[in-house]
Amino acid sequence: MRKLIFALFLLSFSINNAQAPEKWSSSEIYHHIKKLNFLGSVLYIAAHPDDENTRLISYFSNEKNARTAYLSLTRGDGGQNLIGPELREQLGVIRTQELLAARRIDGGQQFFTRANDFGYSKNPSETLEIWNKEEVLGDVVWILRKFRPDVVINRFDHRTPGSTHGHHTSSAILSVEAFDLAGDKNAYQDQLEYVDPYQPERLFFNTSPWFYGGEEAFREADKSNFVSFDTGVYFPLKGLSNPEIASLSRSQHRSQGFGSTGSRGKQMEYLEFLKGEPTADSLDIFDGIDTTWSRIEDGEEIGEILYKVEENFDFEDPSKSLPGLLKAYELIQKLEDEHWKEIKTDEIKEIIYAASGMYLEGIAAKPSTTPSEELQVHLEAINRSDAEISLSSVELTPNNSKISPQVDLKNNEGWDGNMNFKIPADASYTTPYWLEEKGSMGMYTVKDQKLRGIPETPLSTMATFNVLINGTKLSFQRPIVYKFNDEVYGETYKNFEIIPPVDIKFQDEVLIFNNTEPKEITIQVTTNRPNIQGKLNLEAGKGWKIEPLETDFSITQSGGTQNLLFKITPPEGQNETKLLPTATIDGKTYNKELIEIDYEHFPDQNLVLPASLKLVKLNISKKGQNIAYIEGAGDVVPESLEQIGYDVVKISPSSISESYLKKFDAVVLGIRAYNTVEELKYKQKALFDYVKQGGTMIVQYNTSRGLLIDNLSPYKLRLSRDRVTDENAEVTFLTPEHPVLNSPNKLTKADFDGWVQERGLYFPGSWDENFTPLLSMHDANETPKSGSLLVAKYGKGYYIYTGISFFRQFPEAVPGAFRLFANLISIGK
Repeated sequence: MRKLIFALFLLSFSINNAQAPEKWSSSEIYHHIKKLNFLGSVLYIAAHPDDENTRLISYFSNEKNARTAYLSLTRGDGGQNLIGPELREQLGVIRTQELLAARRIDGGQQFFTRANDFGYSKNPSETLEIWNKEEVLGDVVWILRKFRPDVVINRFDHRTPGSTHGHHTSSAILSVEAFDLAGDKNAYQDQLEYVDPYQPERLFFNTSPWFYGGEEAFREADKSNFVSFDTGVYFPLKGLSNPEIASLSRSQHRSQGFGSTGSRGKQMEYLEFLKGEPTADSLDIFDGIDTTWSRIEDGEEIGEILYKVEENFDFEDPSKSLPGLLKAYELIQKLEDEHWKEIKTDEIKEIIYAASGMYLEGIAAKPSTTPSEELQVHLEAINRSDAEISLSSVELTPNNSKISPQVDLKNNEGWDGNMNFKIPADASYTTPYWLEEKGSMGMYTVKDQKLRGIPETPLSTMATFNVLINGTKLSFQRPIVYKFNDEVYGETYKNFEIIPPVDIKFQDEVLIFNNTEPKEITIQVTTNRPNIQGKLNLEAGKGWKIEPLETDFSITQSGGTQNLLFKITPPEGQNETKLLPTATIDGKTYNKELIEIDYEHFPDQNLVLPASLKLVKLNISKKGQNIAYIEGAGDVVPESLEQIGYDVVKISPSSISESYLKKFDAVVLGIRAYNTVEELKYKQKALFDYVKQGGTMIVQYNTSRGLLIDNLSPYKLRLSRDRVTDENAEVTFLTPEHPVLNSPNKLTKADFDGWVQERGLYFPGSWDENFTPLLSMHDANETPKSGSLLVAKYGKGYYIYTGISFFRQFPEAVPGAFRLFANLISIGK
């Protein structure tokens, strides 16, 4: 059983969803042979996507040839998104895929814990309470026991709580504790059904001048406990320097705007020794650790063969290495060390595959299917070498259908065939495993121990090709994918997905009522099988009226849609509920929505989640109607304002002029607009003139670093890094009589109840006396912060700057946030 579990663990890294199949060049085959002959492992640990040091990961993977992995405790769910509107769980999916894209470039592997990135945290004690320290610590122990690194490296310093993001310090604290617990047979005993206790050799902290406050202090620091080395090496076989590879990897974090330019030349890295067996060599973290085949019992004979394969490798004909590779493969199968046996079996099989020039593929007739459905899979197999290769059989899983061609694959003479593939009735939908059950603010729910830590849901639809190469039996698993020819991009691959037979979609995630008038909604029903008839019924909380409660639908074509209309009437008074749909087809019920995330830098992602619509009745008044919205880093504020009855026009910076803006009651700038929209620095005069002539300008938060302009406002205004991360922090009204707090909605402390993730971020730290600060708030044990909402009269109009996180509150339909924003728009009217 343990062997099977570890094979599943490895499979999640060796096969990438919907990536065009890797076709290694001779130099890449040679590189993998060198990695095959290095039996050392490094695990890098930090808190978020983007925290990893890609220079180190690439250096250990490509220069040292070590098994190298990054453990990100979270999936980055709590951050912002610079490339689209997705936040929270969907952003976590994006950043998971960006990390996997990065690892495909730098050669590392990727792990996670169940910790949910709930947003910025100022200290590790808060972080570990929200995360559930014991469970996340157990996940770190689990990864140490499964990956079994010789060396563990922390990105952050466990000894400096409060000096950086609480998640950062927590990642180091947990790593230090897990280092001691991983080898303890009395710790987390439930894991020992699948893994053995394991003690890494040594633990380091990846320090730098930043942690010392600057270059000068770092030069004077005692480095006697450091290992340091140059990571600026050049790889002739790749035609790239290590920093160039690292920058390509780093640039995959597009949702965070971390595009990076490659560099060349010397780049030093410093590792401070923390625990374990000290190294006598100040240049080598593997000093004293046997990283040869001799570290395994009966491994020396394998090493003798494979070192010769490496030494005698023929770049013009890699297939000449097959006899040695096949002999080593057979000896690896006899090893008693299950850990290295599984790792090296996986590695050498892919090398044999590439060296033989084989190409094996299973292509589905369409990109998706549903449980119980049958479709055709086209199979292709070819041998492009002089090796004696025969194809014995092909098996499709999960239903284990099988054909046995029993054909010899002559050099460059392909074989192809077709198989019918029926998906089992109980097949699971293709969706991120960590989102299948409801989690908490700080933790995802993953009950299956075997899934914990892996980056994405293991593929279930596979084609297994059983072959004979020079008399040696091998099996190669390949994911079933969908392939088509795009007129522009040519050969294009997509994920092959198992999806629900019916997809139920609301137009919005939230529907807001600011009076008791009914609203008509449209529900789109899409069927993923032909000739489906059924009923859709809706239910909501007490007091909400739905007409009709149930309606029929009938769709003849697979992929066809039908729009169903319902009328929703809210109750009196402020109220919220969830509108839940259920489709009934042939006596079976379905309630799922299919969400597709499509970006060019990673494979398309499907999320299958319960369909629902949040209904919110607000007691809200407003003045003004027409709003111009200038988009920044991406949010749903415009759509949210439309929900409460405003007419919102998204305008481009090029259209900004005083005359054009006159028709708008307010101009609102999206989050981080002054960090991301360079053209705005040429439009400030027009915007300020609009305010001077009587307009209202509302600027949402920007970061203090990376501002593209100097004159953020018509008056002096300097941003800080002040923020209030406690969404329940008490809010004090500094100027209770101010119109923003009274008209047209009389605000009270209750309007700050039910907020999510945080109060706000990057508040101004100093400002001109023309500004009036309206609110004061602070996190525990901190001084009051009064820069969250500043209002200034300028000419006939008003300039407003706010760090309040409306972009987080609106998608959750927080009533007080809407009432406050309506007052901002209404000022002076």
